[in-house]
Amino acid sequence: MLDLGTTFIAAAEREPNAKAIVDGALALTYGEWFERIRCLAGGLDGIGLKPGDRVAVMLRNNWQMATLHWACQLAGITVTPLNWRVRADELDYFVGDADAKAIFFEAVSADAVNAAASVNGLPQVSIDGASNGALEFSDLVNSPPAPEQSKADAEDMSLMLYTSGTTGPGKGVPRRHRVERAAALAHVAQNCYRYGESTLGVMPLYHTMGVRSLLAMALVQGCFVCLPQFDAATALQLIARERVSTLYLVPTLYHDLLASDGFEKADISSVRKLGFAGAPMTDGLLQRVEAAFRPELFVNHYGSSEVYTFTIEQNAVAKPGSAGKAGLNQQIRVVPVGAEDCDAVAVPGEEGEIIANLSSDEAFEGYWRRPEANEKALRNGWYHTGDIGYFDAAGDLFVTGRVDDMIITGGENVLPIEIESVLSLHPGVAEVAVVGLEDERWGKRVTAFVKRRKEVAVADLDAYCRESDLANFKRPREYVFVVEIPKSPVGKILRRKLIEGDFEREK
Repeated sequence: MLDLGTTFIAAAEREPNAKAIVDGALALTYGEWFERIRCLAGGLDGIGLKPGDRVAVMLRNNWQMATLHWACQLAGITVTPLNWRVRADELDYFVGDADAKAIFFEAVSADAVNAAASVNGLPQVSIDGASNGALEFSDLVNSPPAPEQSKADAEDMSLMLYTSGTTGPGKGVPRRHRVERAAALAHVAQNCYRYGESTLGVMPLYHTMGVRSLLAMALVQGCFVCLPQFDAATALQLIARERVSTLYLVPTLYHDLLASDGFEKADISSVRKLGFAGAPMTDGLLQRVEAAFRPELFVNHYGSSEVYTFTIEQNAVAKPGSAGKAGLNQQIRVVPVGAEDCDAVAVPGEEGEIIANLSSDEAFEGYWRRPEANEKALRNGWYHTGDIGYFDAAGDLFVTGRVDDMIITGGENVLPIEIESVLSLHPGVAEVAVVGLEDERWGKRVTAFVKRRKEVAVADLDAYCRESDLANFKRPREYVFVVEIPKSPVGKILRRKLIEGDFEREK
């Protein structure tokens, strides 16, 4: 298989005049962008970086970040993108754990870099003069160009992502060029991308969804439209101006687009293909997105940083809640939680832990320097996802929650997503998250945190649940109206914050 550096060279040779990237007023063709990528690769060599080195990056989705990603592929350097919001102590952990040889940053991440001891002595590169004494990205990108030849091969490491670290320090997920390319090819096929598509590049490039969008566009000679930080109004303007044809977002961003004051008047006619991942989409939001966009394709992608694709449902509205069937490069099973025997497969309708075959072309081979994490998650050739789900009679997978999110109330097991899906269909509910709070009688009290769309009372929501097919023991015993549901930067609900009381009640 080709390495990713050679992949981009092929794209530049295939159609050098095709529009490749847009960032504000900047627009570059593949030929123009490749020249900048080559010059930056030459600049990386000029500051002493060698093939196999890892480079820490704290940049938003701008043209510099995308250019650096491709330059690292050409130079054989492992790009290690980090959330640009991390604190100095977190940065110290990541830089030390990755043994990074340089760091790239911008103004929004400068405070953490300036306060981090780990970066002392490393080349520090700023894209906007964010720190005194730092090297300038503009100087590096004006360096003599590297040869038109990749220094990597398919077996070299392309990327190291870090998991979100909800239960401890984030785990490094190293991924080879062939694995990244296979995942991008699967993304193209599973989303039915055509030659010359364009996508909104807003999912962060420290997240697997963002990386997949970037790579997929190069494979189909498409255009990556940068949006450094999500803003619904700006996103709608870019969709109209650049005739964006595909969106691949977490459900939260679809919610925010639809809730934007300008959505009804926005020109979204160019968007024909939708995809979502990163979190389940509630039934209510699913219906609203379908009605608003009327897409040709509406894909629910279920996967992870470790193994990009688990399952795919290409008609998400037809079977709400279904994650579909195994992806092109995957085999999926459901086994009893904690099972050592990966052949002890659950029968249809029986919940268990979802596991994925590590022989997949898209799979990593193990966490970076974390043998205890490997022992927990990688067993007998299968990746244990920590997700709970079941197959229905038609063989479609339903993901019902996380092992860690299970609420045990009065001796019964309750998964939040089932309750959230019911409540999301109420017209007064904009967003909802369900957790178990400590309760002397029940052990855990099923509690729904609701962001209201319009005025609605607790009694209304309780009556709605009673009239639904939700079992009585799953019905929330408490409702809390909040200003916002706390989420991670990529839109995942942060249930621990609700449990800890870290939220703002609606006044």
